[in-house]
Amino acid sequence: MKRIHIALTTTDLDRSLRFYTELLGSEPTTRKEDYAKWLIDDPRVNLSVTERPGSGRLEHLGIQAENPEELAELYRGADQAGSAVREEGETTCCYAQSEKSWVKDPQGVEWEIFHTYGESETFYGDAEAECCGTPARATVAAGAEEEACCGDDCCS
Repeated sequence: MKRIHIALTTTDLDRSLRFYTELLGSEPTTRKEDYAKWLIDDPRVNLSVTERPGSGRLEHLGIQAENPEELAELYRGADQAGSAVREEGETTCCYAQSEKSWVKDPQGVEWEIFHTYGESETFYGDAEAECCGTPARATVAAGAEEEACCGDDCCS
């Protein structure tokens, strides 16, 4: 069964951690120094919160497949919807190993379509690899320059 994914950034992870733990009534499934993720079954949501300088915001939306067959089904649906698919393939990002692609809806909202098959000890894996379609050590402008794995599009 698929799960909706919501990726947020925050300037204060501890404050966001307290808020979402109380709101959702559960502790995060994954907790790192700069990252927290809740896998909730009612409703089926994958909520990730990453601490970054700048301002907190909605990063992107996504649909998480439970297995490769569901991922293939989602890819077929994106193709039938007429969306251009930006394939990322197998990648390490957000403390997880996944296969993913990106599609845009008619208004340009980008959706991550992915299947997570393993965990990672690092946020973005190999520094030379890509994460969420952006080189892992890309410099991103957000008022001031910051080093980020994923620029504006992350994290599952």
